[in-house]
Amino acid sequence: MILPATAQRGADLQVRVSAPALGDRLPIVLFSHGYGSSMDGYGPLVDYWAAHGFVVLQPTYLDSRTIGVPHGDPRVAGFWRFRVADATRVLDDVDTLLGAVPGLTERVDRDRIAAAGHSFGGQTTGILLGQRVGPPAGAHEDLSDPRVRVGVLLATAGTGGPDLTDFARENLPYLNADFSTLSRPALVVAGDEDRSVLTVRGPDWSEDPFRLGPGPDHLLTVFGGEHSLGGVPGYEAAETTDENPARLGAVQQLTWAYLRTSLGLDDQAWPAAVAALRADPAPLGRVESK
Repeated sequence: MILPATAQRGADLQVRVSAPALGDRLPIVLFSHGYGSSMDGYGPLVDYWAAHGFVVLQPTYLDSRTIGVPHGDPRVAGFWRFRVADATRVLDDVDTLLGAVPGLTERVDRDRIAAAGHSFGGQTTGILLGQRVGPPAGAHEDLSDPRVRVGVLLATAGTGGPDLTDFARENLPYLNADFSTLSRPALVVAGDEDRSVLTVRGPDWSEDPFRLGPGPDHLLTVFGGEHSLGGVPGYEAAETTDENPARLGAVQQLTWAYLRTSLGLDDQAWPAAVAALRADPAPLGRVESK
C-alpha cells in the first residue's frame, strides 16, 4: 500500500499490511525496521505475529536501502524525525491501509495498538512511547503518540554521550536518548552477546531502556543473542550472524505472549510463557520484571 509523498519527505510512504485470514477484534502492531531495511524485512517476526492474531503494519522509512537517499541529502540528518512522522501518519491513515485488504477494516480493534521495532526501529518505537532525543539532534521534544499503548524494543540503542564511540558521536547525534520519559509499558529484548560498534560499553547497553525508563516493565535477555537475536531481520538475512531457530522461536513466542497480555487479550499468555522459560532445564534466556 502506498501513501502519497509529502513535500518534505519527497518519496511515497510504502506500507505492508499483514493480517490473519480469520478472526475479529484483531489488535494492531506498528513495526519499525532497523536502519537500511524495509517493509520486506523481519518476516520471522511479522509472519508469526500475523499468524497468531495480530495485524502488522510495516512502513518503509527513508533510511531504507530500497529508497536510496544519498549520503549528502539534507534529509539524512533528520531520518529519525521522518521515522516518527511516518509512524504517526500510518496511524492517522490506518483506515486507508486496512481498506486495501478486502474485509479487514471491520475486523480490527483500533483501541488495541502496540508498536515494536528492532535496532534503529527500537528507538522509533521508544519515541512513540515517550522516549526523547537530546541535543544536538533533538531538544527533548515529546513526539509520543497516545494511540500506542505498549511496545516491544528489540536490540535498541542505550544512552549516548560518553557511552558512544567517536564514530557514533560524530555521525549519529540522535543517539543521545533520554529514557526518563519512556513512561508506557514495554518489553525490552537484549542479546547478551550484542556487542555494538556504536558504544564503548558491552551488551548491557541495550538494557538501558528497561533500566532507566519508568515504563518498560520486563527485560528479556536472550542467551547467545547477537544484534539479530537469532534471526529476526529476515529469512536467511545476510545480517544475521547468530542464526539459531530455537533462539528465534523463543523471541517469537515471548514477544507474542507479551503483546497478548499487555493489550488485555489474555492475562495468562505472558505469565505462562515466562514460567515455561524458567522451568526449562536449558533456558534460552531470562526475564526480569519490575
